Amino acid sequence: MTQASLHSDDGLQLDNQLCFKLYAASRAVIRAYKPMLDQLGLTYPQYLAMLVLWEWQQQPPALPTVKALGERLLLDSGTLTPLLKRLELQGLLQRKRSASDEREVHLALTPAGFALREQVLPLKSQLLCERGIDLDQVTALRSQVGVLLDQFMALNH
Repeated sequence: MTQASLHSDDGLQLDNQLCFKLYAASRAVIRAYKPMLDQLGLTYPQYLAMLVLWEWQQQPPALPTVKALGERLLLDSGTLTPLLKRLELQGLLQRKRSASDEREVHLALTPAGFALREQVLPLKSQLLCERGIDLDQVTALRSQVGVLLDQFMALNH
């Protein structure tokens, strides 16, 4: 972006705001996921937590804790704790306090939580196919947004 375009009146139009496009696209994607997630009994944030817990089944972190999950999802414990309590009530995960440090809460999927992954795979494929989404475009966009996110996160550290 040039200095001139940063200072022009066009720079203040809503449709020229990347932040708005990202926000609107995020809301549209979450709305598209809602019917699938309703079938699974999950909210979108719960789904994101489950994605990480399924990842951890494949490649466990040193400490599968609430803190580690919060760092991975960019969420604070005040947001994450109620979400995890609901997943625990649904029988999808277990939370256990560490014996060595009571402030640390470890997470583990239950068999039902692990089995839920198998239900998600076909539903997610169906979601993308129904909308005629080009997977190559999605992959490229995800990569570009990842670079952008990394750049903004670097500013915060």
